[in-house]
Parts: sequence; C-alpha cells; structure tokens
Amino acid sequence: MTGFVRRVVTGHDKNGKAVVISDGIAPSERANPFVPGMRSSDIWKTTAMPVPLTRVEPDPTTGPRDFVPPMGTKIRIGEIPPDTEAMLNLTPEQAREMFKHSGSNLTSTFERGGRHPMMHRTESIDYAVVLEGEITLVLDEVDMQLKAGDVVIQRGTNHAWSNRSGKLVRMLYILIDGRFEPELAALFKADRRS
Repeated sequence: MTGFVRRVVTGHDKNGKAVVISDGIAPSERANPFVPGMRSSDIWKTTAMPVPLTRVEPDPTTGPRDFVPPMGTKIRIGEIPPDTEAMLNLTPEQAREMFKHSGSNLTSTFERGGRHPMMHRTESIDYAVVLEGEITLVLDEVDMQLKAGDVVIQRGTNHAWSNRSGKLVRMLYILIDGRFEPELAALFKADRRS
C-alpha cells in the first residue's frame, strides 16, 4: 500500500537555523481488514505537555499503532469509504477487533441492537475536520450531516462516523489526551452495567 499524505517536518540545523528535516509520504499508513477502503495515516504525535522542542528527533509515528499517549497529541488523516452491508452487520466482537486493529481496543461501545458498529468513546478531545465529501456524525440519539469545511469538537462523547454519501470521505483529526471528570466517568460505568 502506498502512502497518501505528504508530510513536511521542520527542525533546526547545528546553528539553530530553521530547516526541513524530512519531506515525503507519511510513513504510518494503516488499513483495516474489517472495513475495506478505510485507511488512515498518523502524521505526528507528541507525548508530553508542554512539548519538548529539540533540534532533531526520531519519527514518533513509527511502531505499533496507538491512540493518544498520556499528556500527548496526535494528528491523523483518514479516508472513510461508504458504509457497506458487511460493515453495518459487524458483531460487537468484530467491532471490538476492528478498534483493536486500529490501536484503540478499549474504545468500542457497540452492542447488539446499537446504532452503528463504529460507535466508540475515547478519553480525549478531538477536533475533526471534513476535508472532502459528506459524512454523518452518529451520536447516542442524534445524527448530524456534515460536509467539507465543517468542524466537530468531539468532547469524549460516544459517536461513530457513518459515510452514507456513496463517495469516499477524507477527514483530519487532531486528538488531545483528556480525562473524564469522576462524575461523568461514573455514568459510563453505570451505563455498561445496565
């Protein structure tokens, strides 16, 4: 599989002058066998706040797929193909495996009779930008139609991205580590028990 996002990374030379340290296709493209045509590329990630700025650093996106590191951030571009009958008929077990393959195995919230097999919740704030196409944001009881240029501020809520347009959708995600307040976290635990 060839990459699909050009990434330019800047840094500093030995005299502190701004330079380009890499220019090429982002190396961490991933596909998911449960959703043919879905692919994403982690463009960069950080693992601390404030972010240490060094002269040169190794590429933080290589290695096993993960979600957002504690106290970290991640920028990802993804392509979501149109929903298929096979994807819409995933079992809860298959949905969990799909998220595990994507590096976030604890996020799936889909259960039998649920709204969408891609339903998940992450302990993060995510800025999601529709770059190309149209997509539906599926929440617990509401669907929102989104088009190119729309931005969603995803605040740890249960959601899925459903492509009902018949065409490929390209999204940009900026993921930032977060923590649920205890009162909110207790509601999620109670919800899983019922």
